[in-house]
Order: sequence, then C-alpha cells, then structure tokens
Amino acid sequence: MDGKLLARLGAVVFVAIAITATAIEMTRKEGAPAEEPARLAEPVRDPLREAQRRCQQLGQSAASDADCMRVWAETRDRFLGRAPAPTAPSQNQGQ
Repeated sequence: MDGKLLARLGAVVFVAIAITATAIEMTRKEGAPAEEPARLAEPVRDPLREAQRRCQQLGQSAASDADCMRVWAETRDRFLGRAPAPTAPSQNQGQ
C-alpha cells in the first residue's frame, strides 16, 4: 500500500466514525431530570386580612362599624408605609 491510499482509507474511516457518532447522539433520548415534587407552602395567617374579609362581607353596614374603620385605617397605614397611629388610652386605665 502506498501512502496516498492509506491516507484516503484513514479519512474514510474517520468520516464514517464521525457520522456514526453524530447519528447515535441525535437519536439518543434525553432523560427528564428527576424533580422534587413542589411543596405547597401554607400561607401565613394574617389577622388583618381576615378582618378585611369580615368587613367585606358586612357590605354597606361596614361603613358604620368601628372595628371596620380601625381595620381600614390599619390597612391604609400598612399600604402607605406609615407607623400605625397609637390607640387612645381608655378612661379606666388612669384610675
């Protein structure tokens, strides 16, 4: 065998191996990565939110309810980022 024929034979073998490797890689199925099932996070209990729901269910009568007025003021303060207003001391505390 002369060198030219040997080089051609080597090139053909190399190309055949490259094509075979490419075909195997393209037909290989990717396994889906094993994922942990999503954990359901329990929502944090917010008493202000519960009071808002109660006032919502009261409907029009909530406008005259003192507790709902307090809840709306606290909600507004939280939304605006203000510190809640201090509660007025009751008359029974000083005696």
